[in-house]
Amino acid sequence: MADIRFDDRVAIVTGAGGGLGRTYALELARRGAAVVVNDLGGSADGRGGSQSMADQVVKEIEEAGGRAVASYDSVSTPESGEAIVKTALDAFGRVDVVINNAGILRDKTFAKLAPEDLEAVVAVHLLGAFYVSQPAYRVMKENGYGRFLFTSSTSGMLGNFGQTNYGAAKAGLFGLSNVLAIEGAKSNIKSNVICPTARTRMTEDLLGPMAEKLEPECVTPLSLYLVSEDCPVTHEVYTAGGGRYARIFVGLNDGWTKGPGEAATLEEIAANFERIRDPEGYVIPTSTADDLKKVAAALKVASDGKLVGHK
Repeated sequence: MADIRFDDRVAIVTGAGGGLGRTYALELARRGAAVVVNDLGGSADGRGGSQSMADQVVKEIEEAGGRAVASYDSVSTPESGEAIVKTALDAFGRVDVVINNAGILRDKTFAKLAPEDLEAVVAVHLLGAFYVSQPAYRVMKENGYGRFLFTSSTSGMLGNFGQTNYGAAKAGLFGLSNVLAIEGAKSNIKSNVICPTARTRMTEDLLGPMAEKLEPECVTPLSLYLVSEDCPVTHEVYTAGGGRYARIFVGLNDGWTKGPGEAATLEEIAANFERIRDPEGYVIPTSTADDLKKVAAALKVASDGKLVGHK
């Protein structure tokens, strides 16, 4: 098998001053990419800032013979998102890969969560990914090529105690990536999501004794494959951690239909609830259109006198 390379590609990695982002930047550069190492250099909860983290990663890349430039902009405003992309264009002339990895944590239970802690986390994770990706997407569309990776979390898809703000922001990234994958398809732009489990300065106090087996380098291979030209998929979600790699997906079952255009009563819903929630015969939908196809099929069957879900 030939090596997977990123020669002549330009990658932006946000939050690249440490943890997962650092491993992404180093490996991308090792495989030939020019890298924009973006990091505000603040604390794990998003306060403060320093140039040293991004500068150190750029130094490592250059000392190894690679090409990189630092960006110290926050991702949390439209202007800073534009500035990050401009850094790539000014230094290297193009943008081919964006890995939205920047993040902060301000964990609190729902009852104690302050609005400013919700707003700060959403601004970095969700809005930040949008602000960086949109100007990059426009460049990619002109060039007819692009790869996006959005760093989400199982906290967003499945939930996790004390992470209302984080889970809500991370859940939004699923929708952002899915729509971008659909709209970008005709321009050879692919977009996928990674849900990593890794020891970083944000998570090392949360992982317990498992942390020593959850090095960021265990996540890097799948993340970088998803932004490579070799990767055939788009519109998908993967999880990685500790050397395990797997796909996460949403399934849509057949459900139960009363009849064409007929509203069921609450009592009929209760009587057929097990059929409504039965996962047997599920499909993996790729867009809203797939759900509508299920509805259309159910209405056709129902109009023919057979109720969907009845044995």
